[in-house]
Amino acid sequence: MKRAAANLRSAFQNNILTLPLSSIVPQRNATAEALRSSIFKQILSSVREIGLIEPLVVFPQEGKGFLLLDGHLRFEALKILGTEEVNCILSTDDESYTYNKRVNHIPPVAQHFMLMEALKSGVAEERIAATLNVDVAAIRRRAQMLEGICPEVVEMLRDKKLSLELFPILRKMKAIGQIATVELMVLRNDYSVSFAKTRLAISPPALLTQASIARQNKANADAADTLLGEDTDGIIQNLKAIEETYGTDVLTLTVTCAYLDRLFGDEKIARYLDRHHPGPLETLKTIISGMRSSSPQELVV
Repeated sequence: MKRAAANLRSAFQNNILTLPLSSIVPQRNATAEALRSSIFKQILSSVREIGLIEPLVVFPQEGKGFLLLDGHLRFEALKILGTEEVNCILSTDDESYTYNKRVNHIPPVAQHFMLMEALKSGVAEERIAATLNVDVAAIRRRAQMLEGICPEVVEMLRDKKLSLELFPILRKMKAIGQIATVELMVLRNDYSVSFAKTRLAISPPALLTQASIARQNKANADAADTLLGEDTDGIIQNLKAIEETYGTDVLTLTVTCAYLDRLFGDEKIARYLDRHHPGPLETLKTIISGMRSSSPQELVV
C-alpha cells in the first residue's frame, strides 16, 4: 500500500499562481448562446460583485502560455470586466476530464439552506440578488420556499434535483399528504410538477389544507385518467423489455433446470438436500416438473 501511495501523483500543484489573463489560452471559444444564458449572467454578476471565488485551472504550454482546462465562463466574465490578472491552479496534466466531467449541481433544497445561512450571517438580500443576477423578490421566494413543508419531506428532498414549482403544490397538502406524495416520488424516481399536480388532484379533501369538493370531484376524474395513461405506458414499456430478454431467459432457465435435474439424480446430494433444505428442494423440483410439462411452443410464445 505504501509503494502504491508513493507512485500516486497529485493532479495539480498546491500553490495558487497569479497570471496575466492575456497569457491564458482557452480550449474553446464561448458561443453567443452561452454568453446569453442565465448561468453566464449569474457568473458575470457574481464576479463583478464579490470577485473570483474559484480559481481557473490551467496547464503550462512551453512557449505558448497556459492552456485553460476549467473555468471558461469565468474566463469570459473576467475579460468582459477588464480584469488583467487572475488566480490560477496549475495542473500537472493537460486533460480536463477531472475538472469538467463530474460537476455536481447543488439541489434546490441545499441552495435554500445556503441562502438562509447567508441571510443569517448578515448578507443583505440586495447583495445576494445582485450576485445571482436576480431581483430581490426572487431571493425572498427562495427564502420562503420551505414554509409549510413538513420536516420529513424536506429531508427526503434534500439531495434531489427538482423544480421550485413543486413546493407550492406540496404546500396545499397537509403533512401526511406531503409525505405520501414524496414517498411515491422517491419510489418512482419522478419529481415532476405534473406528477405532484396529479397527486394533488386525486387527494381526498381530508389530506388537503384547502379543498373545494365540487372542483375536487372533477379533478379526481381528470387525474385518474392521467394516472391510468401513465400506468398503461409503464406496462407497455415493461412488456417490451420482457420481450427483448424472454428468449435468453427461457434458454437460461432450461439449461439450469437440466443441470439441477442431473444434480438431484445423485442420491447423496438428494438425501442431503432433503434433510437440510427440504423447502428449496421442493420448490426447485416443482419448477423442473413445470418445465418438463411445458411444450417448446409454449415457452417460445
